[in-house]
Amino acid sequence: MEIRIPPNDLPGTLILPAQPQAVVAFAHGSGSGRFSPRNRQVAARLQQEKLGTLLFDLLTEDEADDRRNVFDIPLLAQRLGHAIDFLLAHIETAALPIGLFGASTGAAAALVAAAQRPDQISAVVSRGGRPDLAGDALPLVHAPTLLIVGGADTEVLMLNRGAARQMTCACELAVVPHATHLFEEPGTLEQVAELAARWLGGHCPARAT
Repeated sequence: MEIRIPPNDLPGTLILPAQPQAVVAFAHGSGSGRFSPRNRQVAARLQQEKLGTLLFDLLTEDEADDRRNVFDIPLLAQRLGHAIDFLLAHIETAALPIGLFGASTGAAAALVAAAQRPDQISAVVSRGGRPDLAGDALPLVHAPTLLIVGGADTEVLMLNRGAARQMTCACELAVVPHATHLFEEPGTLEQVAELAARWLGGHCPARAT
């Protein structure tokens, strides 16, 4: 279903499989949006595991024209918080555990949002993310976190290793061999999707009804 997230009327797409186990909100990275083909591919894999997905634009069109907003982690985390509030209020998702999937700068926003809402977020996955940009929020994250990085993305891999050392929650770093930052090599994004599905499916247990 096509939805709008208040208070900024941000457009999004919410897909819920039959009898969903949980719902995952996506936070895209710089230069991307709710139509990101990579995130949509991962979302499709999550849906096969009975995980609902919410892909939405974190910025309005005018805001996205200013590149500074793409790296404004507090702003992105606030918008992700609005999406979480939407899921908690929506009749079809209110009772579902919530996971977060962040890419690039969106990963930092996901971690900040998770730190701010320890009782509402069940798990976090970062794809080629910049968790280092979450700064002081890193040790405050309670949700189990999976950091997925391409083996050939050496600088981002180093930054993820440093961020993982600052985290106190259950945290794993998964390195996809030979993959570069955008996981464009054959089969690498499929590995990302599989890792994410296992992590989110395993850490977002369905609530008793």
